Formats: sequence, structure tokens, C-alpha cells
Amino acid sequence: MFDIPCVIFAGGKSSRMGEDKALLPFGDFNTLTEFQLNKLSKLFKNVYISCKTKDKFNFSADFIEDVKTDNVFAPTAGFIAVYEKLQCERFFAISVDTPFVDADVINKLLDADTADADADATIAKTDKGMQPMCGIYHKSMHPEFIQMLKEDNHKLGFLLKNSKTNFVYFKNDKTFLNLNNPKEYEQALKLIHNTVI
Repeated sequence: MFDIPCVIFAGGKSSRMGEDKALLPFGDFNTLTEFQLNKLSKLFKNVYISCKTKDKFNFSADFIEDVKTDNVFAPTAGFIAVYEKLQCERFFAISVDTPFVDADVINKLLDADTADADADATIAKTDKGMQPMCGIYHKSMHPEFIQMLKEDNHKLGFLLKNSKTNFVYFKNDKTFLNLNNPKEYEQALKLIHNTVI
């Protein structure tokens, strides 16, 4: 199992989905969050769920609630809360809505991150671009997130491009399928029945 902490980010607004995607049923689970928690708990010793409030979930887990902000649904507030709670050198961040990221992807990212100890982050990248919510973030980024929140700037892509970031290329885009809207959710439901996770 991986020693590095894993954090599932499940505090988004889900505006394109029309309902909270973290609470949508998925696979054999009542919610997408429980699906991710179950899968990732088999790979990591410690898994946490980043959220605005844990009250929306009706199951037990290690929740990390966002630092308090005025209507910020970007992961910035979540990252700051994670850094403050875990006090660790690095952690693996993954969005709740990418259920097909697997152990091979995580292994490759960890290997690349370990090989470059000076990196601020190690992030997955495909032909469609970087995947900011699938990668390893180091504590050196903590002050940057605090500054971003102060400036009301929540563009992770901009932060990563202006930091010492390792980008690890992956050929298969389907692995990083995001469930942003009802069409992508339906596509994922079809895929999950044909995929061994």
C-alpha cells in the first residue's frame, strides 16, 4: 500500500451536473464518493475526503472541511485545509469525479515524483492537457494556495505552469474521464460495468 496520504476532493459546486455529483450513485455504491473511498482505501494507508461540509455525507470517513470562505467552490480552500490538517511533505490529490484513475497511474506518478525530490507537484497529463486534480502536491505549494485564495484566483493550471511541476504523460484519455455533466455520468455508468477496478 502507498504510504503517502490520499485526498479525494468532493467539495465542488457541480453546476454543470445540475446536482451534487459527489452524492450520485455509482457502481455498487450509494455515492460516487463511497465508490472512490472504497477503491482508494485498497491502495493507500490513509484516505481523506476534502469537502465544504461533512454534513452532506451519511457515512463515516476521515473528512477535512474547507477553510471558511465566501462562496468559494474551487479546490483552493480545500487544499489549504488539507495542508493545515495533515502537515505532511506531500499528498496525492484526486477529484471525486475521476473514478477510472487506477493503481498503474498512481504508481507512475509516485515514481516520477520520487525521482525529482525538488518538484512542487507531479501531475498527470494527456493529449487533452494537464489533469490538475490527479497528482501529487508538496507542502512547498501551501503558501501559493494561501496567496491564490487572498487574490480570489483559483486557476490550478496557472499555478502549476508557474511552479516546478513534473508532468507525466498518459496516452489513455478514458482513464481521466471527468463526470462533469449528465452525459459523461451516463458514459461512466456504462464503462463501470465493463471495467474491473
